[in-house]
Amino acid sequence: MSDAYDEEYDGANNDGPGTDERTFAALPPAHGRGFAQSWWGQAWLKALEDTALDLQQLKAGRSLARAGSVGAVSVRPGRITAVVQGRDGTPHRSDVLLQELSEDEWDRFLGMAVERAGHIAALLDREMPPHLVEDAAAAGVELLPGIGDLEPECDCDAWDHCGHTAALCYQMARLLDQDPFVLLLMRGRGERALLDELQVRSVAQADAQLIPEETHDAAPEGVSAAQAYAEGAVLPPLPPLPALPPEPGLPPALDTETDPAAGLDVAALEFLAAQTAVEAYRLLADALASGHERLPVGRELTPREDAVRLAAGAPDEEIEARLAAGSGRGRDGLALAVRAWEYGGHAALSVLEEEWTPQEESLARARAALDAAWEEDERPRLRAADNRWTLVGADAQVRHGVDGRWWPYRKERGRWTPAGPAAQDPATALAVATGSE
Repeated sequence: MSDAYDEEYDGANNDGPGTDERTFAALPPAHGRGFAQSWWGQAWLKALEDTALDLQQLKAGRSLARAGSVGAVSVRPGRITAVVQGRDGTPHRSDVLLQELSEDEWDRFLGMAVERAGHIAALLDREMPPHLVEDAAAAGVELLPGIGDLEPECDCDAWDHCGHTAALCYQMARLLDQDPFVLLLMRGRGERALLDELQVRSVAQADAQLIPEETHDAAPEGVSAAQAYAEGAVLPPLPPLPALPPEPGLPPALDTETDPAAGLDVAALEFLAAQTAVEAYRLLADALASGHERLPVGRELTPREDAVRLAAGAPDEEIEARLAAGSGRGRDGLALAVRAWEYGGHAALSVLEEEWTPQEESLARARAALDAAWEEDERPRLRAADNRWTLVGADAQVRHGVDGRWWPYRKERGRWTPAGPAAQDPATALAVATGSE
């Protein structure tokens, strides 16, 4: 379980994972980030957004959830509950209901889950296997909610999803990102009971496929790894990942008395060696983490881009000047590029230096995001030019990246300058650009 939130267990039947109720402490505000990163969390929000009849209530719910107005969330079979502070500070008890699976549906789902050891391993790793969800749906077992499946109840007496129940759903998406067992609990089974049942079924399945007693002497001892995997045996967990070292290693010092006639630039070589250690450390940190940015498959940094990466390592003035000249940017241009790199690596550098015209579909999504970010009477005046939207009458701008994220920019000394990391919505990015966040 991620440290992003703490769990509390209350009541006689609420003493740990696998019980019939779990309570999650209130999450911190979600400024500058989306509510769902996982595909199953996004499916949850799609069920909400495709169902809601009042888009203004969805906007209000997003604002409340983003501001941290949702209290502790209680999850139990068929229902989630939280107290949500309205915009006027009034607390409201809000519930969202989801149909529990029947015993027959659970039987079919568990039967499919033990068919592949990878399904169980993925669940233990807090991942929802897409093939398991698809196979279950094909067998008539819907794990993820669909249109109309999320039924709201709130003491504000709204007849549809109000801002309070929408806020609860947005907050729930963040919990689902961390642990898909939360969804399975809503569908009727706690984590411990579910894993115990999977274990029982896995053992029974393996026993049913054992070699008959009369032929046991002629059979080889044990089974192959391929057979064990095919039979759906529960595999032991992988060993823990190694710990990340506290800092990059130091390359060996070079002999500074090397004969200059040999053509060896000792200072430049020592700098490159140190930066290689830093880059190796970053790659290791990326491999041990999740959600980090990667270049597209088969894509490598160009020499011009790599010069920015190296310059971000704070070289001495002589090497910095060579990087500026070699990249064709000059000192000021390189400093601007380094600033972008520090906010978001390759993606941020592309937004700084590449202006692109969104296709009709991308443009429609971008405009929809802009329209959804503010109430109609609060919407700022923005002037569009390709993928860049400038706030009329101010030195603030947001740029739309090809990955759908929004980047804040501010005009400084006559040049548009990166003002912060990317945000998932334009309102957050513009607040950073204007300094009003």
